[in-house]
Amino acid sequence: MSVTYEHFEHGADVGVRGRGATPGEAFAGAATALFTLLAEDPETVRPAVEERVTCEADDVETLLVTFLNELIFLWGSRRLVLSGFEVTVEAGAGRARCEARVRGEAFDPARHAATVEPKGATYSLLRVAGEPPGWVAQCVVDV
Repeated sequence: MSVTYEHFEHGADVGVRGRGATPGEAFAGAATALFTLLAEDPETVRPAVEERVTCEADDVETLLVTFLNELIFLWGSRRLVLSGFEVTVEAGAGRARCEARVRGEAFDPARHAATVEPKGATYSLLRVAGEPPGWVAQCVVDV
């Protein structure tokens, strides 16, 4: 199964959903969906910068919100648009952790077609679950 991503409607906000063979791939898909709000075509984003992102939470659902909010922080603080995500998720015994390598570049309005600006990932319609043939990770993003 390859990583896929999509948006879903939710009032004035936007839902992001990723699917993959593992929870990490599903997180990567959700992150890709998030950043297609800032650069509609991920192929236009060059891998000029690489960052490492590490997050912890009490459960895997909260971990998704935490992870996406860390990525939104990179956008807000450094104006980085991202398109390359390698995410590992570990969960168990009341603790969840993810480690990610993310790649991208500074936002360039001449090359990146932004639709809306994400403000924060929320707990609305939050879901991380095994769903044959793989995993799904989704939530609503405040825009």
